[in-house]
Amino acid sequence: MRKLVIGLLALVGLLVLVDFGAAAYAEYRLSRELRDGADLDSDPSVTIRGFSFLAQAVNGKYEGVDIRAQGVRSAELGEVVLEASLEGASIPIGELVDGTVTTVPADKLYGRIKIDATELGQLYGIPDLQVSAPAADKSDGTGGTGGSGTTTDSGVVLTGTIPIGDAEQQVSLRADLVLDGNRVHIVARDFATEADGAPATSTIPVDVDVVRPVVLARFGRTIDTRALPFGVVPTGVSAQGSQIVIEGEGQNVVIDLEKLRTP
Repeated sequence: MRKLVIGLLALVGLLVLVDFGAAAYAEYRLSRELRDGADLDSDPSVTIRGFSFLAQAVNGKYEGVDIRAQGVRSAELGEVVLEASLEGASIPIGELVDGTVTTVPADKLYGRIKIDATELGQLYGIPDLQVSAPAADKSDGTGGTGGSGTTTDSGVVLTGTIPIGDAEQQVSLRADLVLDGNRVHIVARDFATEADGAPATSTIPVDVDVVRPVVLARFGRTIDTRALPFGVVPTGVSAQGSQIVIEGEGQNVVIDLEKLRTP
């Protein structure tokens, strides 16, 4: 009996190893297809969720497929991170084995583009730009000063060094992230303090009432969101850590692996 139990455990262990090995190979093939099709500089990370992989492969239906591509070039934003999560993805086992997957039907698709403070700083022309979520959002839902559209539940605090008068000053601004169709408006509202989540190193200009309109305009920007994975329509935007994250989702979609990003 002991030998039988040991033998069964060894067989189960072997089957698990085979299952993980097959999943790793499939993930590699999908990663290569994405890299070649979307003309990426490096292999994106691909994770096929659910156990067992082989049972899903035989059925051709997968619990979930997660894709993450770093350093994706964007003409407007420099390098960004693109992520996509596919729920209920359908991939024929034959196409998966021979690497001929071109399209993937999915029950649901969640897409995200993550913009780091460094890349956003290039858009602003502010090399030391910092991005952080505010300590407590006080948005009134109007889109902030001069804004329109749908304001997210949390705004953002932007900190950077800019010329004010004859000197360079590090200032922090509270801003709304306003989603307007395929665009995200960053609408500066007012100077931020430590209570708002601003760094202690930032200052508020002495002639604050005079320079406020100029500084607010300096920190206002519009971001085109057409770079969302597979052309997903954006549904939300927020500040997470040092990044601005734009998200979207779709249902009952057929994705083209060559369109991880859109122009």
